[in-house]
Amino acid sequence: MSIGPRHLYNFHDFREQARRRLPRSLFEFVDCGTEDGVAVRNNRAAFERVKLAPKVLVDVSARSTATSLFGVPLRLPIAIAPTGSAGLLWYEGELALARAAARAGAPFSLATGSLTSLERVASEAGGRLWFQLYMWKQKDLSYQLVGRAADAGFESLLVTVDAAVPSNREYNKRNGFNLPFRFNRDNVPGMLAHPGWLLGVMGRYLASGNLPRFENYPPHMQAGILSRRPMEWLALRPDSLSWPDLLELRRIWPRRLVVKGILRPDDAERAIDNGADAIIVSNHGGRMIDSSVAPFDALPAIAARVRGRIPVLLDSGITRGSDVVKALAMGAACVLVGRATLFGTAVAGEAGASAVLDMLHDEMLTTMSLIGCPRVADLGPDCLHQL
Repeated sequence: MSIGPRHLYNFHDFREQARRRLPRSLFEFVDCGTEDGVAVRNNRAAFERVKLAPKVLVDVSARSTATSLFGVPLRLPIAIAPTGSAGLLWYEGELALARAAARAGAPFSLATGSLTSLERVASEAGGRLWFQLYMWKQKDLSYQLVGRAADAGFESLLVTVDAAVPSNREYNKRNGFNLPFRFNRDNVPGMLAHPGWLLGVMGRYLASGNLPRFENYPPHMQAGILSRRPMEWLALRPDSLSWPDLLELRRIWPRRLVVKGILRPDDAERAIDNGADAIIVSNHGGRMIDSSVAPFDALPAIAARVRGRIPVLLDSGITRGSDVVKALAMGAACVLVGRATLFGTAVAGEAGASAVLDMLHDEMLTTMSLIGCPRVADLGPDCLHQL
């Protein structure tokens, strides 16, 4: 696999290449978690603590990562997590990432805060599309957005429930990073030091006369990323959100409803009681609570409580195909990846994101073959050795 000036073989290669290409403020917005970075490190440590227990002398000649989710076939048990920054990493990066996902047969989750309209993604990218919802304090505006997603044909609504208030991301303050964007003495030097990004992304937006804006917001909130409006106009997080709000979304949303941000078995149970068709065990990639439990550590108890009634998905901390294998063996039906495909997008747009998905697919096949589990259905707790 060769992309750009040198060979990129794994997550760490793509991350490093993205770090070189992006201004520091933008790279750290993607790469970092919150406060001291404890949750990000713990997410990785959770996977690293659990080892694989290979079976030998198993015929693995017919190996495959194929599975199904919601009764629909999947080429591999990976979906793209919702992230709102792809359009800043690459020119029209959300479309590039969505197209890569469609090519790989992976569902793509479009974030509320993305810079490309959900209607445009649906018409130009294709594939299996999910829409991630942050509720606004003006809930009727959120319900209008849900209606847009339904009309555009998105098959699942992912409701993020672990972000009641903004987290303490100190690195953004140090780097001068804000949305809407502000040029200041903390971020301008970093942008000028990365002319490839400055010309290839911001330059192309400026040349097109179409600066990116928050296209999925109501018209009166669709300020561009260089808007001079104060941050308060975003008003994304209603700290009064509660379980009855999920029931209302269940009432108005006609398709699959997925709750993202579950870390407790009792909350998994309540999600089912309030109409969820699936849950995502997630700590927001370590970006909300720095001392939160790692989703991979929380997964076994949640899967045991759910008992197969609905699919249990997982995100946060996945960098290798072997991580995907471990998550499936521990009870996940599918995983979501965020940073890995964002770094691929930052490096080479659609081609970079496709390369990351192909890399994870190949790593999965290799791992499954070496542990004597040629099919996804063969994966279970007996494949794992927990220290």
